[in-house]
Amino acid sequence: MINPTEECQDDSEENYAKHSANLGRQMSRGLISGDRQCPHFPCHHPDQNCTFCFCPLYPCLDLELGEYVVSRRTGGRVWSCQGCLWMHRDDVAASLFNIMPKIGETGLDERTRSELKARLEGKHRKKAKTLMVLGATSGAGKSLLVAALCRAYRNRGLKVAPFKSQNMSLNSMVTGEGEEIARIQDLQARAAGARPRGELNPILLKPKGGVTSQVIVEGRPYKDCTVQEYYSQFVPKEAPAIIARNLDRLMRSNDVVVIEGAGSPAEINLRGRDVANMYVAKLAKADCLLAVNIDWGGAFAYAVGTLMLLDQEERELFKGVLINNMCPGGGSLDGSLAMVEKMTGVPVLAVLPHIPSLYLPVEDSMDLDQRQEGDGRTVVAVVRLPMISNFTDFDALSLEEGVKVLYVRTPEELEAADAIILPGTKNSVQDLQWLRESGMAQAITGSMGKVPILGICGGYQMLGRQIFDVHGLEGGGPQEMDGLGLLDAVTHFDSYDKRTVQVLGSLATGEGEVRGYEIHMGRTERSEEALFRLGPDGREEGSWNRERKVMGTYLHGAFDLPSFRRFFLSMVEHRDAPMTIGMDHDAEIDSSLDRLAAMVEEHLDLDALLREDGNGA
Repeated sequence: MINPTEECQDDSEENYAKHSANLGRQMSRGLISGDRQCPHFPCHHPDQNCTFCFCPLYPCLDLELGEYVVSRRTGGRVWSCQGCLWMHRDDVAASLFNIMPKIGETGLDERTRSELKARLEGKHRKKAKTLMVLGATSGAGKSLLVAALCRAYRNRGLKVAPFKSQNMSLNSMVTGEGEEIARIQDLQARAAGARPRGELNPILLKPKGGVTSQVIVEGRPYKDCTVQEYYSQFVPKEAPAIIARNLDRLMRSNDVVVIEGAGSPAEINLRGRDVANMYVAKLAKADCLLAVNIDWGGAFAYAVGTLMLLDQEERELFKGVLINNMCPGGGSLDGSLAMVEKMTGVPVLAVLPHIPSLYLPVEDSMDLDQRQEGDGRTVVAVVRLPMISNFTDFDALSLEEGVKVLYVRTPEELEAADAIILPGTKNSVQDLQWLRESGMAQAITGSMGKVPILGICGGYQMLGRQIFDVHGLEGGGPQEMDGLGLLDAVTHFDSYDKRTVQVLGSLATGEGEVRGYEIHMGRTERSEEALFRLGPDGREEGSWNRERKVMGTYLHGAFDLPSFRRFFLSMVEHRDAPMTIGMDHDAEIDSSLDRLAAMVEEHLDLDALLREDGNGA
């Protein structure tokens, strides 16, 4: 948590005089940013701009920015800026720096301060406009619509942040501060030009099997909860404060906050327990948009049914319906659109077309069923584990010409594979049992030496000789299980500690750069050749048996840069397609985000959505 200094909590005219001379010297040196060497940094928030350590507009007496408190030193009434984040935004600080006159020992008079503040308010919101995209169903496209809105408003020069109060996903990533958030919130942060961080996704649920999930709070592992414990204890007693403080920080440090709902806002079985949809909409006083995927069929029934299941107060928050994913030649919808508004009082603001060939990650593992990435003769088979996680690790393989990525469940599907990948899993022991029961284990071991086999994270653990778990499944006591034995590696689960860190390094062969992140429990001891060298000290990571063509690593995102893609695919026999040089996963994602934002800009009145009436018609 951020702990503002006592000086910040107890601003006074005496302090103002003390700091004004220093501010003048600071201005003469030019604009600075966050002073991370300051012993009090961050006294307001981690991204703060410290150009104006002491606000030159003090005391602004604006109740949206501060409040009167009792002085800790004198006991009198004093204006406090403790909760103000506005002046510590890069854009606000830069604007004030450019328009502010030079000051001397006496600082600025009240009239000048008032004029400067009025000019700033004309350019920068003190509290963000909040928009919220909710889906009539899962798969309505709300995640990508949030990303599109974030990119579109960022392109207009606004400071934007995404937010999702609660997400359930095994597809997560690690921020620069070692915080774990859902992968889709990382994508939305990229679209917004914002730093990925825990406050964008303050509650992340990671299913562990059965009825238990790991609860991640503000990017850090918190505790395991059953469904009953989560809804009876965590949701009513802890979730509201967690959501409120993170949403409040984002609203006080951005021009626009684009919020994503979860599932449907009209799940009547969750009424009173849902903290991801209308609870957040009312908390943020957000203008809501309902997304409906017309490609699924029944779009108008979904739209009308969802809105009519809400109570009147909730329905009034909706400013429009977005008919999403309309394919060319879908026919005229004019009469149907008018009927939606007549029945619900909510207009259809836009019919958004399907955009082919977007290179963007999916969030839900259900989307992997029958999924194929790329086309060509080289088939990379990713084993579709029951508890599969971080499956976006393999998206970048489709950037290579002639590569087809398939998600497979049966031994028969592995027969045509030119390469095999065991992906991450939230439960290595449970999924290892499934491999044996399904016959997949025998099919994988039978492919040893014939095709390259890669295990990532949990997949790496399963490729080893043994797994020792002192806790056991569901805390049921110590357990030992033989791995597939394709690597001379042993994994120990002897701690609840989770390693979450971003890393940069190279192939151990020195053939190219890799980047990614580690996010795992357990430690693996190996005796074979290292696969990577990571960090400034060249730490050895991963395992590689050349003769068997078997590799294992904890590095998620290893395929994102071309080097490891080329290395892995070079072991495929009879591969005749040329290697694509220089195609960066991140650059491809940015290009797709720009296309998505341009489509939304064309079909939706974004300026109207920012108006206080929120009517984007």
